[in-house]
Order: sequence, then structure tokens, then C-alpha cells
Amino acid sequence: MDAENRTARHLSPRTTLVLSRSQIEGLVTMAEVIEAVETAHADMSRGDAAQPAAVAMTLPSGTGTFLAMPALADRQGLATVKLLADIPDNTARSLPMQRSVALLISQETGAPVAIFHGQIPTRIRTAAASAVATRHLSRADSRVLGLIGAGDLAVEHVRAIREVRPVERVVVWSRSPATVARFIERVGQDFPDLALEAAIAPEEVFAKADIVCTLTPSRVPHVKGAWFKPGQHINAVGAPPRPDHREIDSAGMARARVFLDSVAMSMHDSGDLLLAIAEGAITAEQASTEIGDVIIGAARGRTADDEITLFNSVGLAIQDLAIGDLIVARAREKGVGLEIDLTA
Repeated sequence: MDAENRTARHLSPRTTLVLSRSQIEGLVTMAEVIEAVETAHADMSRGDAAQPAAVAMTLPSGTGTFLAMPALADRQGLATVKLLADIPDNTARSLPMQRSVALLISQETGAPVAIFHGQIPTRIRTAAASAVATRHLSRADSRVLGLIGAGDLAVEHVRAIREVRPVERVVVWSRSPATVARFIERVGQDFPDLALEAAIAPEEVFAKADIVCTLTPSRVPHVKGAWFKPGQHINAVGAPPRPDHREIDSAGMARARVFLDSVAMSMHDSGDLLLAIAEGAITAEQASTEIGDVIIGAARGRTADDEITLFNSVGLAIQDLAIGDLIVARAREKGVGLEIDLTA
């Protein structure tokens, strides 16, 4: 659907669509989300979408951080705000450490278009962003995917990376052997043609893989740049958007050509980037290229087969807007969700 028709659809919604987690599951395909996310990054680089830095809120009374993540896009005729709650104490409560909800608003009238649960869209668009970076930065002949982390986000990354590269084998490591076993069982059922291998240590993943995705909510870097091999592409997407959390050590950030989803967001929230700069391993200028600039041809991506590239992603509201637009359109086509008149 073109931008004019998308905008018209959101001009005067009579009701606000409310979507729960279960209602969202399965509504959109990974392939269409990848295309939407790629287009969103291109729009951002062209100036047709706005992606300010998130606003982080904390109080001494608790350990939680609340991030208000806004974005605005002409293509969809929408604005969005996602509220992400990062609550470390939830682990002890057997609850998700991160929870989120998103609001879509008509850019033309300010009317609320939709409110939706953020867990599944966040997971899918995160993997889609990695796929976009992999499409533009990895070697085209990459066939072995490595995963550091084996949870739901790892499963989505298998689906996403297979859309853009001819992956034949997956090597996965996690601190929990039980999590790896569940991952292998699940992915084996979904992709019986894939060779699946459990690594005994994270460095084994890097030794065997052409593309590596790091997907753990780490505070201290458990990935060392000394493990990177020539020609490898790394998607570093797991660390929470906090300046004191990181997965990749400073040596890793220095060994690779670093690409970002957003300079403003990364300089605000990426511990991988900020701590490497603070330790003198790299400069801000060395990590100032956004993936959107590569997509539109304003910046170069991979320049040689033996170059090491690294996409450092903190996650953007513009990605939530892109997938949210797809989800709302599909939900209304299928009659899924609850329509509420908030003006009544």
C-alpha cells in the first residue's frame, strides 16, 4: 500500500484497536517485517521519519528504568510512543524483565489508532533489523549462523537471517544447556533442513560461524573481540538499552567496522558503544554510520571479503511503528482485536 493510502487509512479512525499478545501472534510474516523495517531505516536516513532519543526515567525508590520511545513517519502517516519497562527485580518474580506497550497515533489528526502489547512485535522487529543489517553487511555466501543465547529471540533470528542468507547450519551457545536443548528441538521442528549444533563455549560459535548474533541481556561483556575472524558479520542486539550494559568487549568494537541503528539512540543507550569510547578503544567518529545510510547508498557497507562488520542495535521506535502499521492493517482485515471508542 502506498504512503497516500496508508495516511488516509489513519486520518479519522472511529475507534482505537486494542491488541493483546496472543492476538498479535502470527498476524505478519518475517519477510514483510524485514521489508518494512528496511524501508523505515531508509526513510529515517532520508529525513522522512523522525527518531529522537528515548527518555529514560528512574526513581531512587526502585531498580526499574522506564523508557519512553517516540517516532514519527510520513510513509505510514503515524506517530508512536512505546513505553518500555526494564525491571530487573521481575526475574525473581518469574516475570519478564522487560515489558512494553505501544500506542499508534494518526499523524494528521492526532487520533489514537491502536494500542498493542509490545513483546512479540519487539522480538520480531529486533530480528528483522538484524536481518536488514545482515543483508547489507555480511558476505553473500554466508552459510553458518552462530547464536549467543538460545531463547525466543534466537528462534526469531533463525527465521529472519534465513530470509536474507542461505543458512545451512546453526551453532548455538547458552549458559543453560536446557535452553539450548529446547531451542534445538523447536528450530528442528520448524526447519528440518537445518543442521543444528550446540557449542560448548561462546568462542566456539565465533570459530565456526559466518554470521553471529549476540542475544543476551548482559551487563558485563562475555564476547571477546579476539574471537572474531576475518570476514565475519556480528549483530550485537541483546544488551538492554542501558549505558552500563554490554555484550561485546572494547577490543571487539575496535576490531570491527561498527554500524548503528541510530547514532542518537546509541550515544544515549548503548553500553557496547559508550563503554568502548570511554575506554579509548574507539572514537565516536569511528561508529557514526547508520544502517539506513548504507541502505540508501549514502555510506559504504562491507568493503572487502575479509572485513569484520558489526551492527550494534539498541532497538528503535521507528521499527515498532513499521511493524505496528502492518499488524494493525492485518488485524483489521481479519477482524482481530477489540475496537474501543475512546472519545465516548
